[in-house]
Amino acid sequence: MFDVNDDHAAPSNPGHNDTFHDVVERAFSRRALLKSGAGLSAALFLGGLSGSLSAAGLARSAPAPLLGFAAVAASSGDEVVVPPGYTARVLYRWGDPLFAHSPAWRGDAGESGAEQALQAGDNLDGMHFFPLTVGGRPSGSEGLLVVNHEYCNYEYLFAPGGDGDYLAPWTADKVTKAQNAHGVSVVHVKKQGGVWKVQRGSRYNRRLTGNSPMTLSGPAAGHALLKTAADASGTAARGTLNNCANGVTPWGTYLSCEENFNAYFATAAAGWKPGPSEARYGLSAAGAGYRWHEHDARFDLAATPNEPNRFGWVVEIDPFDPASTPKKRTALGRFKHENACVVVAADGRVVVYMGDDERFEYIYKFVSDGVYDPRRPAANRDLLDRGRLYVARFDAGAAGGDFAGSGEWLLLDKHANATLAADARFADQAEVLIRARQAADAVGATRMDRPEWIARHPASGELYCTLTNNSSRTAGQVDDANPRAANRWGQIVRWREAGGDHTATRFEWDLFVLAGNPIAYPDRGDPRSGSANVTADNSFNSPDGLAFDADGRLWIQTDGNFSNAGHYAGQGNNQMLCADPASKEIRRFLVGPSGCEITGLSFTPDSTTMFVNIQHPGEAGEHPRKPTGLAAGQSMEDYLARHPLAFSRWPDDGAGGRPRSATVVITKDDGGRIGS
Repeated sequence: MFDVNDDHAAPSNPGHNDTFHDVVERAFSRRALLKSGAGLSAALFLGGLSGSLSAAGLARSAPAPLLGFAAVAASSGDEVVVPPGYTARVLYRWGDPLFAHSPAWRGDAGESGAEQALQAGDNLDGMHFFPLTVGGRPSGSEGLLVVNHEYCNYEYLFAPGGDGDYLAPWTADKVTKAQNAHGVSVVHVKKQGGVWKVQRGSRYNRRLTGNSPMTLSGPAAGHALLKTAADASGTAARGTLNNCANGVTPWGTYLSCEENFNAYFATAAAGWKPGPSEARYGLSAAGAGYRWHEHDARFDLAATPNEPNRFGWVVEIDPFDPASTPKKRTALGRFKHENACVVVAADGRVVVYMGDDERFEYIYKFVSDGVYDPRRPAANRDLLDRGRLYVARFDAGAAGGDFAGSGEWLLLDKHANATLAADARFADQAEVLIRARQAADAVGATRMDRPEWIARHPASGELYCTLTNNSSRTAGQVDDANPRAANRWGQIVRWREAGGDHTATRFEWDLFVLAGNPIAYPDRGDPRSGSANVTADNSFNSPDGLAFDADGRLWIQTDGNFSNAGHYAGQGNNQMLCADPASKEIRRFLVGPSGCEITGLSFTPDSTTMFVNIQHPGEAGEHPRKPTGLAAGQSMEDYLARHPLAFSRWPDDGAGGRPRSATVVITKDDGGRIGS
């Protein structure tokens, strides 16, 4: 409902830095990229990959293939489809009671704002399973599942109001309810009688919302740009919002990433216009339709101009201490964070890779000053407060090697980077971090196609990043790696750091897969069909969620067009695929219900249980069952508020009264490792 990255929203990066496609065009000629009748060059996307991965130690001695499951077909149904021999069960749904005193789900959207704070939040996204220790070992059957709640769908959150306006009357309690549908859940889960169940009333259970106390820490904490009338210290924030994907630290904390925070801010003040900083982060007087500013001055851009600066951070949460206050780690920079991939470098420093999920935005990494000490967990708690932030520039390189080109991590430091030192827009390092996008613009970072999840291969150490799509690219930006007027399908880029050192400032890169649709475009010489490992049997668009399992399988989740028509014909609902990085094979493992996104992924330590989130089932989007004729003046949201089961009855087959985002538990019927 409020996706600021849809085809109708303008990108907020007006700059002229090189796009990733500009770089690829310089790196390869058309002759190197295209082979007559064979689609995109296997040498670039596939052939070079196997050699480099084998050299990196990924070749397996066992002859069995890494992908041991039968692929599932595309589907436009209203259920979760998994391979034969697997079972998927719903575990935790929007509105489920979490505490002993939580109200039960009503199904008519009649819960109050206070009641929503006691229930599961909406639109589950990134998550992680933290095992409890049983008998001195991490348990595979009990732990804490920490789940993000990215946003909410008003058409399902509220009971319909007056004719033509399902939100009428608009009240302060509705604003509170929407804020409390956001945030994070900490959920104690346990396998009992072979079935995973929520331990309602556990002392670990916790809801963090758009109103929960937060601490701003690190170099920007206390800066004038973070101070408000309600917080003169600039360190006591309130709430976390648009919590998209996540990360996990080696000391056992959870990183929740704030993404499209700009959507919640607006103002009715006459004459208010965004300045350069507000515009660069997509803030506008109209906002995105949440209407919080009408009853909460925090979200009125004229009344509380610094409040937006207090969002767009990575939030560190201790799941094992319900009394702890989450910390927004400002050293990691402020932008629309997708996830946070945490790596401990060989010298012990902690490295965090991050993407900024908007068209033409950047890929970043943070390198801590201090080193991780596994013997002293308490000593690691503030490692993310001090370090250096970098942004990636992808350079062209000589063709013929395993990788397409080289790249450099550009330091975002007011004192150590001459470009930033001379830039009057940044008075100090705190302003570099608060305005990280402008700093990245200034140093010449490469503009990417919506960088989202980043994942590290457990054996090679190579990094993979989903670039979901970029419909804003024009014909003038066509290049040999993406020879189409708009990147409707996306791709996955990968890189390896120089010398295998995650703190290095140089890297090599290439593309792992270029998504496309050989069903709609069967001529493999047509770049729209995708790279050679995309076939009619695994066709997909808009890769988003990304994770490796312990055995080295790469799991790819999609958040794209599910119209099953036109450019997306035959691709069906959003899905999850699995790739073998060495053989290059990709198979479809799961298809979600009608109108959903597949997102969030975690495993138990023994890899026998997989947790996956099904977000916004029944969302309108480009739904193939959209009604062709609405009443005069009626919006699609108003229609769905009055017909909540029109697009999806999942997960309760309609018994819940409306579609509900939920966590699904997937197990193999023989008890084996997922994917084997």
